[in-house]
Amino acid sequence: LALGLAAAEWQRWSAAARLVTPHPAPPALAPGSTGPLASPHRFWGTYRPHVYFGMKTRSPRALVTGLMWLQQGEGGGSLRHTCEQGDGLSRYGWLMHDGENFGVQEIRDGALFLKTEFVKRPGGEHGGDWSWRVTARMEGTGGPAPLLSLFFYVATDGQGTLEPHLENRTRLAAVTGTTEELGQFTLTFLHPTAESGEDPKYASYNYLEAPSPGLHHLTEVVRSSLSNRFVFTPLGKPRRRFFAVDAFRGLPGAAGEPPRGRLLLHQVTLEPPATMEVTFESGSVASRPGRLAGGMLSVALARHTAAFEQRFEETFGLGRQGFPPRQQRFAQAALSDMLGGMGYFHGRSLVQSPLQERPVPAPEAALFTAVPSRSFFPRGFLWDEGFHQLLLARWDPALSREVIAHWLDLMNTEGWIPREQILGEEARAKVPPEFLLQHSEMANPPTLLLALQRLLPDAPLPYLRRLFPRLRAWYDWYNRTQAGPLPLTFRWRGRDSQLERFLNPKTLASGLDDYPRASHPSPEERHLDLRCWMALASRVLAEVAERLEEPAESYREMERALSDNGLLEQLHWAQELDAFADYGNHSAAVGLRWQRVAPAAPGRPPPAPQLVREVREAPRPRFVGALGYVSLFPLLLQLLRPDSPRLPAVLAAMRSERQLWTPFGLRSLARDSPLYMQRNTQHDPPYWRGPIWVNINYLALRALHGYASTNGPQQERAAEIYRELRHNLMANLYRQYTDSGFLWEQYSDSTGRGQGCHPFAGWSALVVLVMAEDY
Repeated sequence: LALGLAAAEWQRWSAAARLVTPHPAPPALAPGSTGPLASPHRFWGTYRPHVYFGMKTRSPRALVTGLMWLQQGEGGGSLRHTCEQGDGLSRYGWLMHDGENFGVQEIRDGALFLKTEFVKRPGGEHGGDWSWRVTARMEGTGGPAPLLSLFFYVATDGQGTLEPHLENRTRLAAVTGTTEELGQFTLTFLHPTAESGEDPKYASYNYLEAPSPGLHHLTEVVRSSLSNRFVFTPLGKPRRRFFAVDAFRGLPGAAGEPPRGRLLLHQVTLEPPATMEVTFESGSVASRPGRLAGGMLSVALARHTAAFEQRFEETFGLGRQGFPPRQQRFAQAALSDMLGGMGYFHGRSLVQSPLQERPVPAPEAALFTAVPSRSFFPRGFLWDEGFHQLLLARWDPALSREVIAHWLDLMNTEGWIPREQILGEEARAKVPPEFLLQHSEMANPPTLLLALQRLLPDAPLPYLRRLFPRLRAWYDWYNRTQAGPLPLTFRWRGRDSQLERFLNPKTLASGLDDYPRASHPSPEERHLDLRCWMALASRVLAEVAERLEEPAESYREMERALSDNGLLEQLHWAQELDAFADYGNHSAAVGLRWQRVAPAAPGRPPPAPQLVREVREAPRPRFVGALGYVSLFPLLLQLLRPDSPRLPAVLAAMRSERQLWTPFGLRSLARDSPLYMQRNTQHDPPYWRGPIWVNINYLALRALHGYASTNGPQQERAAEIYRELRHNLMANLYRQYTDSGFLWEQYSDSTGRGQGCHPFAGWSALVVLVMAEDY
């Protein structure tokens, strides 16, 4: 007994150790390749996507800079800093951003219009110089303009020094400092001017110098430092009281905690319109042609704008295709918002194994990645990132290769990559506690392989050699941990086990969250989409191996087996649905009903009623009666032969208005499916049960384009559906962007309106590739 207990304890300890042990292969990202000497053009960037405007370096302990603003009003108004849907901004996003050198963003906050622009200039050994320009004006208001305060700040995170340089004891004119990776530098805050950029503008100045309790607390530090004892006194105009930073009074509960760094903040209060410029100058630049400000900055912005527009047309050819300028600008904004949503994160994930009682922190790691949404999901998501890189690989293949390598370097010794990356306190502050933990049995679709397949023809061989050991480990992990009950079947692990809570237990690992699966999760399930993903993975691994002249036959053999249409039909064709489907222990008679809960003690009021699941017919092994995105996967990943006898039925379901077709794109679940638009719990509205998602519509267009270009009995039908679907999707996304100012997470299948979180310049930006017909 003692030996048995010891063995069990050793097994748990070993599993815990392996969970947080990095993979032993050499890193996919060449050591030192992201530093200021090896990659100066990407060292500085707008790598803080969760703030409206800010820049940092790709460093573990970065120097960070940013902008806040406050429209002065009774009670102080609303301080803007981090992107929040609750702020109610009518529009914000990058209109141009090349991913390296410059960007132009517009922000509309009520009647306030802000334009933020930046330009980088290479030189020296630490990433060069950069400059900001912030233009502010009020639109559509009568009478005197309300006072506006702009807050420009610089903060250290763990190391580095900052030295303020004051004018008249109140104006922070400049900051000099040093950090390990930047050496010496100077940050200069120029005097505001009229919008023309020439005439000086009257302003009141305040500054704040405070210990930083952490970058995730910067908003609270500033808010707690505001006081309304200050008076705006322009010559010949009425005096007005306003809120300004005064003294940092500490944060609740932070007493006794040592500071994490230092914050210096420059507040400028004025009447719009006005323009403010900030310059960063690296101490290692030996000779510069002059300060990148004023007219020199205007010239640089104009030059970069012209280069961006030319490169965009050369890459996507929308002008050649006849798209009018306004639609070209829409596509430019979609790409730019994705590039402006690139983030650099550093920290530890919190991971848990089924063999452990408590979660453990993973080793420190860095991640350079695009994010799905600056306001709601400003962090890395594994299955989203493959779709992001389909677009970015077209714009900048080297950038995309680097991002894929970053993700593969997050792999542990088992070959597992956590599906969600929450690295650092700023990222963690935006995540509900229940989503912080990453569970080691849970996968995510290997969509990075879609992007890698696109990059493969031109990828350098040394790069592929670094990736290949990790790709093999990742592939083996899927085959080992996500295997299904029968040979050549697969099953997503980690389905929600609380059956009484959900109408249909969620499958977060699949990326399709609440898409209907078998009503009673069991080891007997066969998941169609995962099988198709593994067919794609086998194909891509074989292609990489062949390019490297490594043994590839085992991958080709698996690809042939998983692409075998006869076996696919045998395992996943539901005759009663006339569609492909999952298989499992399933009941079609499941609903939610209100259940009253008895009071906890006599005489006390009962708790509120709860919605609980009611199963009116016992489950049995069967195909799951849900026709939707999962049913399309053999087509989406082009496993169906062009002459497949099942292809007509799949195309018919796509084109049927009773099932998946809408004037706006393909809905996620057929309108005649039992769980179409059904809530999963009282507080869990339908997510993948009807709304239109751009990533799957992109895969559908990509597949239809392929079938329309290949000889077969359905060639003309595929071409016809392709043309209609492409038009519907493009027209609706453009219309919703024009009306609302944003790309959205998903779109209503009944009205086409954007819904979910916004802005969502993640996979919704794939509309650029749809417009370019680039698959």
